[in-house]
Amino acid sequence: MAESTLGARVAELRRRRGLSQKELGAAIRRSESWVSQVERDVLPVERLSVLQRLADVLGVAVRDLRPEAAEPLAADRGDGHRPGSAVFEQLRLLLTGHPALEQLFGDEDDRTLARSADDELSELRQRVELAWQLAHESRLVEVGGILLELIPDLEHAARSPSAKRPEVLALLSRAYQVAATAFTRQEEVDAAWVAADRALSAAEESGDALSVVAGTYRMAQAFLRLQRLEQAERAARVSVAALTAQVADESRSRPEVLSLYGSLQLMLAVIAATDGNRVAARAGLTAARTVAERLGEGRNDFDTEFGPTSVAVHAVAVAVELGDAGEALDTARTVNASVLSPERQARFLVDVARAHAQRRQAQEALDALLNAERLTPELVHNDHRAREVVRDLLQFAGRRPADELRELAGRAAVTP
Repeated sequence: MAESTLGARVAELRRRRGLSQKELGAAIRRSESWVSQVERDVLPVERLSVLQRLADVLGVAVRDLRPEAAEPLAADRGDGHRPGSAVFEQLRLLLTGHPALEQLFGDEDDRTLARSADDELSELRQRVELAWQLAHESRLVEVGGILLELIPDLEHAARSPSAKRPEVLALLSRAYQVAATAFTRQEEVDAAWVAADRALSAAEESGDALSVVAGTYRMAQAFLRLQRLEQAERAARVSVAALTAQVADESRSRPEVLSLYGSLQLMLAVIAATDGNRVAARAGLTAARTVAERLGEGRNDFDTEFGPTSVAVHAVAVAVELGDAGEALDTARTVNASVLSPERQARFLVDVARAHAQRRQAQEALDALLNAERLTPELVHNDHRAREVVRDLLQFAGRRPADELRELAGRAAVTP
């Protein structure tokens, strides 16, 4: 087994333990299809946390699955888990079951704060804003830590008799939306799906229709990361249809409506590009650009960061997905991404790196990744697209990668 591939090792060990692919997948919270792709070496397994779960279920050490992973890499704590994984495991558990069952039975102690409803609502709003601020800086471990206390507090407040309940429910929806966003970026997409669904429910109960659309946007993001393109497109397109009449009627097209509509069109453009549909991708970009021109400025309604610069950044991403590296780099040279959040700037730089890698411009790709890492280390170390570029650069370099590349690969726990 020492000279076999990872997929072959997993398949042999699974059969030895009498497990089906479906049973193994269920044990490590992955699908039967995922196991099949791993065993056929179609899908690489790079995250040591996933390797550790595989090894635990198969009854072996991580080094028996992948010998080169025997020593902990720089981006890991040393126990097979990335920094912050425990926080997201706790957050995942928080989503399990009913969020405040004790209150329904009246068995929970009264935790109502001895302050006015306005003061309590103001504090909750500040905590939600902080969570989103950290998310825009891609400080996801801190986001998870905040949500572990914030979501229970909001769930409790939403079930307490108060005239402020609709506002609390709107905040609860935003908290679940940031949870969905964080889980999606951590590749924990099933949990993101649950969080997005709860965001939708809270938004609808609050009576804020636009918050429902925002929740649907987060769900589409989760579907896209799962590569469930049909479901992602369905979620985004239904929301676009719901907003179309308001966008067409200038007397009803508030900036918040235009921001959500434009963000959804960008989502449709990326979905289409991922599916190789050039016509639909261009149509989405054109629709978004038209709305951005009407807004005339960058906004952050519902934490979407929509505006002309966002459209340009997405145009780069779409071109990269379609394999048009030259077009992506030409567009990138016209973009001043400094007006965007650190997270969005870093994603833009990752797309620039991807475009350079497509043209085998290794140093330029590495420079873009290092600049992204300076902005948001957590994103570059965890994002699957950034890690793919690092892996490509290692393969380009052969046996003697430059020190900067080798060190970045170590920080991101990437092997060739």
